[in-house]
Amino acid sequence: MRIAIPLFACLLAGCAPTKEFLNPPTMFAAGGYSNAVTVTGGKMVFVAGQVAFDAKGNIVGRGDLRAQFRQTYENVRAALAAAGATPDDVVKVTTYVVNWDPATHRAVNREERARFFTGPNPPASTTVGVQGLAIDGLLVEIEVIAVVKP
Repeated sequence: MRIAIPLFACLLAGCAPTKEFLNPPTMFAAGGYSNAVTVTGGKMVFVAGQVAFDAKGNIVGRGDLRAQFRQTYENVRAALAAAGATPDDVVKVTTYVVNWDPATHRAVNREERARFFTGPNPPASTTVGVQGLAIDGLLVEIEVIAVVKP
């Protein structure tokens, strides 16, 4: 309860969020993501899982994982912008990939994530292999949490 009062006061005063990206020396830092991120102050933005739909609801890049990653990240970018955020404000990303195969999918995942998160502090990240997504033909779904100045 004591933590909520100063945070609430900061939110009311319009404090800029403070983010700390952590990769402790006792942990493996694979690159491309941070092991932990702390945030003090700011407005949290939760972006629902985005997929490779165009504005009319058509799947972009059917059967092409890279094309679906790109469209999905563009949809994430649009959702962030609508909330007044950018990729640099993202503190956590979760990626779901259909029939995940590390030998063939890991490189595409890392390359496309690096194209989207270009700042010096990549967010905490989790990738999950799944059997399928809500709509047949979708190969990737990405959700993010961002923190921006209120």
